[in-house]
Amino acid sequence: MNIHEYQAKEILKQFGAPIPNGVVILDLKEINDKSKKLNSNNLILKAQIHAGGRGKAGGIKSIDNIKNVTKEAKKMFDKILITPQTGPAGRKVKRLYLEETCDIKKEFYLSCLVDRSSSKIAFISSAEGGVDIEKVATNNPEKIITVKMGLYKSVNEEDVKKIVQPFSLSEKPQKQAFHLIQSIYKVLIKKDANLIEINPLVLTKHDNLLCLDAKISFDDNALYRHPDILALKDSNEEDSIETEASKHGLAYIKLDGKIGCLVNGAGLSMATMDIIKLYGSEPANFLDVGGGASKEKVSAAFKIILSDKNVKGILINIFGGIMRCDVLAKGLVEAAKETNLSVPLVVRLAGTNVELGKEILKKSNLKIISANNLSEAAKKIIEATK
Repeated sequence: MNIHEYQAKEILKQFGAPIPNGVVILDLKEINDKSKKLNSNNLILKAQIHAGGRGKAGGIKSIDNIKNVTKEAKKMFDKILITPQTGPAGRKVKRLYLEETCDIKKEFYLSCLVDRSSSKIAFISSAEGGVDIEKVATNNPEKIITVKMGLYKSVNEEDVKKIVQPFSLSEKPQKQAFHLIQSIYKVLIKKDANLIEINPLVLTKHDNLLCLDAKISFDDNALYRHPDILALKDSNEEDSIETEASKHGLAYIKLDGKIGCLVNGAGLSMATMDIIKLYGSEPANFLDVGGGASKEKVSAAFKIILSDKNVKGILINIFGGIMRCDVLAKGLVEAAKETNLSVPLVVRLAGTNVELGKEILKKSNLKIISANNLSEAAKKIIEATK
């Protein structure tokens, strides 16, 4: 789960990280009252969307007079921002963040994340922070330092020195960096975050460190422990289909293909998507209904797949272990009739009560194409959608 910049900064501030003064604007009527809480005429207005590249897309505006805030806010509010991370559809701006600026001496990059490949916590730092950090990673990877560590109560001093080494800091900001790194680490552990990114982390002309931008991503599987974090979710930034899927406890990720997939088990789902690509087409989604899905859950999954207008056919691949094939068949028939199914449907069933499941599908009088194995199922759905 992702959150907005202003929300990330508020969490970091709670853990002692240095954050510029700022106010969030949810309605243009709030501007006058909220801007009075800031102590500077030099401000920056930022669109709040869950995507990077806002500056180049016109989502960040410097303001040298507080009187101009309303004018600039009106231009930005409800604007569609298109960045490399939003896709061509872009995102509509529904929240703004007004923040005091500072005199910047240097810009750095700093992040902390869960490195699954090594089962460690990794800090990544670079003296080349800012909007072009991706170019640095591609063209000058030697300028990016990665320090990995085990799961400890805090970051030891030796690792801190390695992390901040690219910054070449004097004594005062070096002490601040030590406390900042400890703060970031505590947020990652205590809030079950996957990633915390500060870009840029800046050194001001008064030799103070400030987190000028912040991004935090959380582990969805741990949100039950953090109702305060879950409350920060912005439904406007979520894919509507994925949001609906989460309500039914379905693991769903929308993709760009045309063949919808309904499968039980993450591994089997991946194999199903792979074989669709192997035979020359593209999956429209990843959807795992789980090992013990009910008839209602299967029905909901089927409807969610069909809500994607790009879907031209559906492949259902079920291995009945905990889930019984007859339960799946009942849910499938119910959903197909409710939605007036009009796209080709290929079903491959195996496992518990498979014959009973096939009989239910046969008696439904629906136009269902049966397959005996995954390879045959993939070939049939691709042929049916040509």
